[in-house]
Parts: sequence; structure tokens; C-alpha cells
Amino acid sequence: MDYRNLGRSGLSVSRLCLGTMNFGPETSEEDSHAIMDLSLELGINFFDTANVYGWKKGEGLTEQIIGRWFATGGGRRERTVIATKLYGSMSDWPNDTFLSARNIRHACDASLKRLQTDHIDLYQMHHIDRNTPWDEIWEAMETLRQQGKILYVGSSNFAGWHIAKAQGVARERHFLGLVSEQSIYNLVTRDVELEVLPACEDFGLGVIPWSPLHGGLLGGVLRKEREGKRRHTGRSKDALEERRDQIQAYEQFCDELGEDPAAVGLGWLLHQPSVTAPIVGPRTREQLEGSLPALELKLDEDSLARLDQIWPGHKTAPEDYAW
Repeated sequence: MDYRNLGRSGLSVSRLCLGTMNFGPETSEEDSHAIMDLSLELGINFFDTANVYGWKKGEGLTEQIIGRWFATGGGRRERTVIATKLYGSMSDWPNDTFLSARNIRHACDASLKRLQTDHIDLYQMHHIDRNTPWDEIWEAMETLRQQGKILYVGSSNFAGWHIAKAQGVARERHFLGLVSEQSIYNLVTRDVELEVLPACEDFGLGVIPWSPLHGGLLGGVLRKEREGKRRHTGRSKDALEERRDQIQAYEQFCDELGEDPAAVGLGWLLHQPSVTAPIVGPRTREQLEGSLPALELKLDEDSLARLDQIWPGHKTAPEDYAW
């Protein structure tokens, strides 16, 4: 396993990040613990979760599952860089949501209790809060850091100018500020190339892409469809029909390379200079193991150019839409 510093921080994280969103709703606690054990065996030390995962308001089911895994000992907590998030609603009361100083304090304490740990390595804001001033947010995060409850702060789903504003205020306060941004980024959805990635590069943030295979569309979906292994309904079906020609061209190119489409999709992200670690969210041990070939995949310039032809990206703003 290769490791990379998370942004400009000194924290070393694996090139794949274990996403835990399926733990609880899709994957049993026993299987979730087995997946986390396998991750450490494979050298994956970077785990991502959120207080809302589990999708039962206020319960933090996924964090609880991870906490009980930590509690089994064996150096599990010590070897894991745990990242969690706050912002989403944890109750029907008005102050248990968003990024007020009150919610930052209470949400952090609740996550620590569920995770059965004394600190969070990376505490991420799950979404921008347009109604809370940055001085309030940073003062609350500074307090948590002084108390030893968090080590680093990250963002998720921020625009480029949100990152710039956050870092500007942090600098005024002589605070480290953000070290990472978690955005949707894959061959299909490349909007962050306009301004988010340049902002991250300039301010020293590591990029943690979520949905690296775009909900499975980049994972050999047409082949699985032909083999009767996958059916699509709702949004997934609509996305497949909208992109069918591109997906067919993509899977044909993967066949020419002799590589699995999922490996190519993840491997392409690992070739992007601002990407620290794509988030893989396995439901099974087999799915986790299926992510590993991407780490060894080497794409030459011609292959990268061909992928750009199939899935056009963006130039940095403003050249993308102006001179």
C-alpha cells in the first residue's frame, strides 16, 4: 500500500479510503467488522464515516458499529485514521443541525462517544453552512483542537470560493484551517476541475473523491447487465440510458487495455495530482478486494487522452468558458 500526506499536513493516509456508508443499512455489523479488519491487513488506514450514516435520525448507527470495532482492541484504533462529519440533522430540534458553535461542540462529543475514542483524526464539515460566520466556526474548531478532541479539519461538498473564504479567515486567526476537501469526482462528473481542484492545490488541501465509480456506472455496468447480474431502476436507470453510448465506449476501451472498468475508473483518479485517496464503499470483502488492482494500474498519456475523449473534462476557470 502506498501512502500520501493528507494535503499540506504531516498525516500519512493510504491511497484508498474505506467508506463506511453501507455499514448498518446494507452490511451487517459482523461483516462490517470483517471488512475493517481486512482493510488494516491490506494497509488501508484511512476510514471515512459521518454522524448521519445509518440513516436513522440521531442514532449514528455506522459510527456505533465502528466504535464497537475499535473497542475490540488489537491496535485497531491506533492504526486507523478516522474521519467523520457533521452538518446533517441529528434530531428534530433546530440546533442539532448545521455548523453553529453549539452544534459543532455537541456533535463532536456525540461522535466521540459513539466511536468509543478520545479524538477524531479528521473532522469534516459535510456541507457549507451559509448562515454561520467563519469566525464562529473556526473558534469552535480551535477549541476542539485545543481540547485534543480533533486533530485536523476538512470540508466536503464545498465550492472553490468557500474554500478560499475559509482559508482566508483561518489565516487571519493563525489557525491551520482546512487540510482536505471531499467532493464528488469521477470520469462522469468532473465539475470540480473548474475551481475546486485549483483551490485545493493552491491552499494545500488533499482531495478525497466520493462516488469514484458514479454509483456503479463505471464499474462494468453493461457487462453486468448482459450477464443478468444487475438491474437498474429510478435514477440509476435514467443515468444509464442517458450515458449508454459513452459507457459502451468506455467498457470497450477497458477491454482493449485488458483491465476491469472499475480498476480503470479508480486508477484514473489516482493519476490526478490533487487526489489523495478515492473513497471506496464496499458492501462485502470481495468488493473491497476488487478495488486493489487500481493501485497497480499505470495509464500512459495516450490512455489518459482517450479517457478524456470519452468523458470530456474541464479546463481550469476561466479558460473553460472564456479566453
